[in-house]
Amino acid sequence: MYLFFLQIFSDGAGIGLNYGLNGDNLPSPPQVISLVKSRNIGQVRIFDPNHDVLSALQGSGVQLILGTLDADIPNLANDINFANAWVQNNIVPFSGVSIRCISVGNEVAGDNLINFVLPAIKNLNAALQSINLGQIPVTTTIGGYLLASSYPPSSGAFAPNVQPAMQNIAGFLASNGWPILVTMYPYFAYVSDPADINLQYALLNSSDVFVRDGDLGYTNLFDAMVDSVYAALEKVNGGNVEVVICESGWPSNGNGDFTSTTYAQTYNQNLVNHVLNSGTPKRPDARLETYIFAIFNEDLKAPGVEQNFGLYYPDMTEVYHIDF
Repeated sequence: MYLFFLQIFSDGAGIGLNYGLNGDNLPSPPQVISLVKSRNIGQVRIFDPNHDVLSALQGSGVQLILGTLDADIPNLANDINFANAWVQNNIVPFSGVSIRCISVGNEVAGDNLINFVLPAIKNLNAALQSINLGQIPVTTTIGGYLLASSYPPSSGAFAPNVQPAMQNIAGFLASNGWPILVTMYPYFAYVSDPADINLQYALLNSSDVFVRDGDLGYTNLFDAMVDSVYAALEKVNGGNVEVVICESGWPSNGNGDFTSTTYAQTYNQNLVNHVLNSGTPKRPDARLETYIFAIFNEDLKAPGVEQNFGLYYPDMTEVYHIDF
């Protein structure tokens, strides 16, 4: 018998951090988990089942979103024995880890790979059920690139090539009461169209309504982007699927005047304050569980902004301060 600590936030609210490992100078996982706990952060997300991190999380009380590698998705989908082995290797030895959910892949896209996602979810769920751990949600992570339309938010709809897959995924998640994970970056939307998107609107730094959509008014781009995902899910009968924002952030350097520690601090602090205190115009009572990207600047990522999303330098000093 396996005893797992499963703690789901009843109101869907909470702030977590993405723990990336693409650096050759990062502190040890026990140091990182101690740092996370010292900031009163109760949730982290990792992108693959790194056993050193899982060991550090044992008994910590820090809740985990655990990712699978995209490369494993076809095997998880097509081979129940592979799914069983994945669970035996990456879940069973770490029974003291509080698992929020397992994500099949990260920002899976394309006509081909996305069609493997639901079979992989089902096989992992079956593997978990076989050892009485079927209460652990299994889901996937999507990005805004899957939407063919997102403006105004009520027009949000998945692209035709992925709509059938998303309808099936949303239906399965809805039937189990499980969330879908979404990456959400107003930064990238802003830098792609700075002439038409107001910076303060992108930074959640204004109380002015910039976008009207029927009876709803939007004071920030984050809410508009989230509500476009809600609208897209409604169109595939997934309107009651909880949305978890598993990544959001703003780089502190790497793209000229679009990036600075001031902008990054402003965005992330406003994001924390916003999601802990209110929902979106479309779902004002739904608190958004949100994970900031990322704990560290990671020097093995692509040069430029990708190396500069961290709240901390690898020596664990702050790039800038966030009050959680």
